[in-house]
Amino acid sequence: MRAVLISTYDLGRQPFGLASPAAFLRRAGCEVTCADLTRTRLPEDAVRGAGLVAWYLPMHTATRLALPVIGRVRALNPGAHLCAYGLYAPLNAALLRGHGVETVLGPEFEPALVELAEALASGTPDLKVRPTNDGTVGRISDADAGRTPDAELDVGRTFRSGASGPAAGLTRVAFIQPDRSDLPPLTKYASLQVGTTRRTAGYTEATRGCKHRCRHCPIVPVYDGRFRAVPADVVLADVRAQAAAGAQHITFGDPDFFNGPSHALAIVTALARDCPGVSYDVTIKVEHLRTHAGLLPVLRDTGCAFVTTAVESFEDEVLEQLRKGHTHADFQAVVAHCASIGLPLSPTFVAFTPWTTIDGYIAMLREIDRLALTGSVAPIQYAIRLLVPDGSLMLELEAVRDRISRFDPRSLTHVWQHADPRVDALQQAIERFVGSRLNAPRDEVFARVWTLAHEAAGLAAPSRDLLPSRATIPYLNEPWYC
Repeated sequence: MRAVLISTYDLGRQPFGLASPAAFLRRAGCEVTCADLTRTRLPEDAVRGAGLVAWYLPMHTATRLALPVIGRVRALNPGAHLCAYGLYAPLNAALLRGHGVETVLGPEFEPALVELAEALASGTPDLKVRPTNDGTVGRISDADAGRTPDAELDVGRTFRSGASGPAAGLTRVAFIQPDRSDLPPLTKYASLQVGTTRRTAGYTEATRGCKHRCRHCPIVPVYDGRFRAVPADVVLADVRAQAAAGAQHITFGDPDFFNGPSHALAIVTALARDCPGVSYDVTIKVEHLRTHAGLLPVLRDTGCAFVTTAVESFEDEVLEQLRKGHTHADFQAVVAHCASIGLPLSPTFVAFTPWTTIDGYIAMLREIDRLALTGSVAPIQYAIRLLVPDGSLMLELEAVRDRISRFDPRSLTHVWQHADPRVDALQQAIERFVGSRLNAPRDEVFARVWTLAHEAAGLAAPSRDLLPSRATIPYLNEPWYC
């Protein structure tokens, strides 16, 4: 069986979601071509000869970019079996099927892809392959498949309902070391920027899923509070291989690195021992940074360059609506503690929600300034608007549903308008500005956003003391976010 695995976007990093299934498929005897379309062209000859073409859809942008590529592949090879897999595949199952995708798999995809490839290689033309709700692959006859159109939408409908059934049956993957052999070198991807120095960056995952249920997070409808740990030896083998290939920094892409604190610390301790000089970054909830404050010096001492943490808002009422599990006071305590031990933070925000006001936005900027975080916040974070994709648990809230006008199949989102048109106008103005200044000096970006926000309120922007940053804040130089 010849298979082509395609990534259309993965935050500027070498796609783990191609390397991991490639290892599984090659072990099963498949001939696999990996194509990261952010770095290479679509391999048309490989597509023409493939029996299976599969798209990795870990995020919203990747899904949007995949749709026109699906059309190109169908034209090149009408007989190929088309598959989509990853977090956003089941959330958009109906749309993907409308574009000709025959199999939709969830985020625990490796064994299911192998089953699918083996089923196709068996050459049984009277059978079609489709996923069951637990992400595994089942086979049904042509006659059964044609009985009820809705049968093909079971996965999407279940996830849109937010039911716990799919999560309860998530396959446990026996992970193996990813195979990155035919992906572009790490030097072609986003790097860690430390002042004027760039460090080659790799990427891996120590866990999947998340045990928390933040309402706006796309992970929750799929995993429903569950997470899966990747064995430490597999993670470390992948890290060592990337270090041997030139990685000077590793991003751990776990939704929350402290879902399993003991697992996390064992990995970073071994990383520091096995790969001296290789730094890393992680993502950890504010709640966990507060609860496990005593563990943070271990991160600092093992080479953690920064911790990304989803603050989202400084308003406790908004945090409650988002079910974040922390308060404004919690974040203030985390900032103080991390500053005291020398562990840099990279806060992220959902700056524009149905509850945002102009005054509230200005208060957010004022607090970022007061906490000396202007050098730590990526420019795009000032423009982030609540995303409501199909399946979002935000649809549980009447305040959100009341603001939605329609579902847009092009943007793959439920379109909502703020009750105060000035808020939407401010968001659009800031998005236009930061879109052209994504890698500009962060203090300069903040100063302009500060001015725009006050102008939206009809106020003169108070002057600020533009002091030099107290320290160089490392960051990954891929400017986008989802």
